[in-house]
Amino acid sequence: MNTTATADFATLTTPAGPFTALVDSEGAVLAAGWTADAENLRGLIHPTLRPAELRERTALGAVTKAVTDYHAGDLTAIDPITVRQQSGPFLVHAWEVLRQIPAGDPVTYTEYAARSGRPEAVRAASNACARNAAALFVPCHRVLRTDGTLGGFRWGLEVKRWLLDHEA
Repeated sequence: MNTTATADFATLTTPAGPFTALVDSEGAVLAAGWTADAENLRGLIHPTLRPAELRERTALGAVTKAVTDYHAGDLTAIDPITVRQQSGPFLVHAWEVLRQIPAGDPVTYTEYAARSGRPEAVRAASNACARNAAALFVPCHRVLRTDGTLGGFRWGLEVKRWLLDHEA
């Protein structure tokens, strides 16, 4: 059952490209990423949270301000924004752990798995990054391969590199 009949979305121009966020009726981020395709983002949301309809707005209050401030250099502006994602217990916990990785201090997938309480579960940690619908607010871009290379990123390696350079 959908908990949100309609989600609001707004797309901003950022130095890394267009950035769209979808929020529920309480202003919690359901999905976000460097795209202008809100419908694609809607498809990333867990079915129990997925809105039936999308409504475009020019801005989303605190979420828009946080995105603007982050891209302008306030790397902690995204931290207080509420995010709502749903999945199994490990993924939900792993997403919470991602939110605790400070800007400018990326970790490896191995370190991320250990921080998530399952040091042997590197693939599960990688899967948590891949299934994260709320990019930026759940900063999966802060996780790198053990050899220091970027690994994957739904929004492209150029965006991931830009984010890491911005946070360095």
